[in-house]
Amino acid sequence: MARHDHELVRLSAAALAEKLTSGEISAVEATDAHLDRIAAVDEEVHAFLHTAPELSRRTAAAIDERRRAGEALHPLAGVPIAIKDVIVTNDMPTTSGSKILEGWVPPYDATVMTKLRAAGLVPIGKTNMDEFAMGSTTEHSAYGPTHNPWDLERIPGGSGGGSAAAVASFEAPLALGSDTGGSIRQPAHVTGTVGVKPTYGGVSRYGAIALASSLDQIGPVSRTVLDSALLHDVIGGHDPRDSTSLTDGWPSMAEAVRRADVKGLKIGVVKELDGDGFQAGVLERFREALDLLAANGAEIVDVSLPSLEYAIAAYYLIMPAEASSNLAKFDSVRFGLRVNPPGGGTVEDVMAATREVGFGAEAKRRIILGTYALSAGYYDAYYGSAQKVRTLVQRDFAAAFAGVDVLASPTAPTTAFKLGSNEGDPMAMYLNDIATIPANLAGIPGISLPVGLAREDGLPVGIQFLAPAREDVRLYGVGGALERMLEDKWGHTLISLAPDLAPGEMAAAQEGAV
Repeated sequence: MARHDHELVRLSAAALAEKLTSGEISAVEATDAHLDRIAAVDEEVHAFLHTAPELSRRTAAAIDERRRAGEALHPLAGVPIAIKDVIVTNDMPTTSGSKILEGWVPPYDATVMTKLRAAGLVPIGKTNMDEFAMGSTTEHSAYGPTHNPWDLERIPGGSGGGSAAAVASFEAPLALGSDTGGSIRQPAHVTGTVGVKPTYGGVSRYGAIALASSLDQIGPVSRTVLDSALLHDVIGGHDPRDSTSLTDGWPSMAEAVRRADVKGLKIGVVKELDGDGFQAGVLERFREALDLLAANGAEIVDVSLPSLEYAIAAYYLIMPAEASSNLAKFDSVRFGLRVNPPGGGTVEDVMAATREVGFGAEAKRRIILGTYALSAGYYDAYYGSAQKVRTLVQRDFAAAFAGVDVLASPTAPTTAFKLGSNEGDPMAMYLNDIATIPANLAGIPGISLPVGLAREDGLPVGIQFLAPAREDVRLYGVGGALERMLEDKWGHTLISLAPDLAPGEMAAAQEGAV
């Protein structure tokens, strides 16, 4: 990789877009630089499950031709983007990290893909994930774990660890993720990136393989708040093919970042998410960020959300229950894997044999739990009770937002832990989402952005902001302002401290420049 390409992949999406618009670089050059980066580092990181270099180059070349012809293009036209493998694409396989969909190429595009293509972004591959988005570490992918670019022996978060790792390792400037209980925000926290869960219904879910339909939400992954905002502006808006899609008109998220100011902003610190069970280094960086916000005119107050004590228990009944229903479609009859038992058998025998081979251990665990929670005699005791807790969580958020503009907490209790360290303890993994799950239960938007490195291990720490439903713009305002304050304080971006991963690549570039 030449020096030019080495620097190119480290540009933000906004900076890359400016160079594309000015003609300083071509979309083909930008695409090739990122494909070269994937070739250089992804054997170690394993962020991608599938890339299509020739397809990506053809897409980029078509953008260059339109630009040369003088056509007015979207500002992000020609910018490469990675796609979480839960989002269907009609020109690349979509497996949702599962053997049961191995090799499946959908006959249609998700709505977000249609919007990306219309804006001229260049899909460069599908990213790894926990099977059917069930997990917080990306260790439950049927195709092997993704590694955290900050320390290859640690988790990149999950379920969308592939998208976060791709962005953190400079393999892509932008990515799409999905967030059911924190699967965009928690990977952002442990990889030093920015992740946003939009308001439920603010971005179409049409074409996203469902885990839990009342919780899932597609959103942006990037290295800066502005980049996430620019991508959010592309993918957001009403979709008649999604029955849960909001019909609201949305303001520009990118403009909110550019106008960001926290003077007079009232920020509530969630008491239940600021203390016991949280790593000291995580709390230290979180409180430093709050101090910086206060020094720049924000008002910081404590807020209590008592029902959060029950949020994880409610989530781990609602999510598996909906998952058991959604995953029933994988029956070996219509699409995907089919395993014929020895000697043949009935349709039920083929279905059982296929699911035994096709689903991993975590998927089976959650399907069984969800099926039990929905079974006759237990529905009201478990699923019904969990939905009542969900209502309490929503009421607590409504009461809190009556007195503050946004809420703040650490995004997760700890920094990235070692791969395999929680393998035999599912509860430890589930508790890692304690700060992110409540937003999904309430349908409200959330953002995670990096606020420094923990003192104990030198690994990234994120702060989470939450806003009322439909007020995503507030997140971009406070997030953009804090990001600028931190970078002014540090004199650099946090992601610039990430390990190179390919030192030989830079040495070769320098040698070629001599």
